[in-house]
Amino acid sequence: MTINRIWAAAGAVALLIAAGPSVRAQQPSDEAKRVQESATVFGEIMSAEDQAIPRSIMGKAAGIAIFPNTVKAGFIVGGMRGRGVISARDGASWSAPAFMTLTGGSIGLQIGGQAADLVLVIIDPRGLETLVSNQFKLGVDAAVAAGPVGRDAQASTDLQLRAQILSYSRSRGLFAGVTVNGSTIRQDRDANQRFYGTPLDTKQIIFGPAPGLPAPVPAWIEALQKYAQ
Repeated sequence: MTINRIWAAAGAVALLIAAGPSVRAQQPSDEAKRVQESATVFGEIMSAEDQAIPRSIMGKAAGIAIFPNTVKAGFIVGGMRGRGVISARDGASWSAPAFMTLTGGSIGLQIGGQAADLVLVIIDPRGLETLVSNQFKLGVDAAVAAGPVGRDAQASTDLQLRAQILSYSRSRGLFAGVTVNGSTIRQDRDANQRFYGTPLDTKQIIFGPAPGLPAPVPAWIEALQKYAQ
């Protein structure tokens, strides 16, 4: 009986080893998770109409970038790090997402850390063109303002009219406009290649022919079409 159990255990281990690659292949990639998280964040924010980005602003958006679970931490000198996706509007449709990274720093009296979902609504097509260059600094390469929130929010202040990008943050359930000047956005070409299977830069993805719609890209585009018409 003992020998039989040993052989049975050995057989089970062999099956697990043999199944390992196929099991791993079924797991979503980090990039797929990033797209799914971005779609989820956007849907959750926009479904809370009283605290959502006004539809009047979403209707003018040339592009939308979301950085879920962006980490901000600091002790005297602070820093910020996030990974997200960006899509551009093309008439009544939206492009496939390209992958971006966000880093930033600040100097001041601060302590502690927090994770937040960051949303950038790019209003000006020229601002979108600049943002998808190799390296883009918010507040330097384009004017950025904290965006208004809520269905009755007025989006006609001088500051917001001048801004090319409106920025928002959700942390601990609170969603509001936020200032992110000084943060740097860069293309994530490695993530683009892993996800689409071919070397692509951000402009090729969001302004060119669709490189394909691997899961969960359709869910991301569906969320954009639902709330950003």
